[in-house]
Amino acid sequence: MSLLNAPAYDKKKEDRKRNIQVGSAVFLALMALLTVTGFLLGHGWLFLNLPAEHRMNVFLTALEAGDYPKAYGIYYNDPAWQQHPQKYADYPLQRFTEDFSTESEWKGPITSFHVDFSKRDATGVAIEATINGSTHLTLKLQRSDGTLSFFPYDLTRGI
Repeated sequence: MSLLNAPAYDKKKEDRKRNIQVGSAVFLALMALLTVTGFLLGHGWLFLNLPAEHRMNVFLTALEAGDYPKAYGIYYNDPAWQQHPQKYADYPLQRFTEDFSTESEWKGPITSFHVDFSKRDATGVAIEATINGSTHLTLKLQRSDGTLSFFPYDLTRGI
């Protein structure tokens, strides 16, 4: 094909091509921004840990309200736990209530909290919260069964 018999200029086709290129560039920039922002703020790449942080927030809200049976159900991911309490005989509601009230590191019931940040690993998400203004509580949401458990390590923001 030579210049003498080249196809006619198609404005619609060129506009469509330009719009796809600009849209792709904007999409990639937005994804990069969301990825880095989520990581830097401590909520996981692309904010993927927000559902786990929300679950921790609901759990701590139940504890703050003194609704220990509801919090216990969230802890074990079993809202109907009262129908089979023998399943959780290793960590009964009474001990759970003591752990989150009198026997706790913060020496009393939860009066305020703030879910700070989280980190994802191969088995779940570790979530750190500040309890009663000064003490840190770190729990891990297990991906396999949705239960919460105490996490023995200190978390730090960043890598």
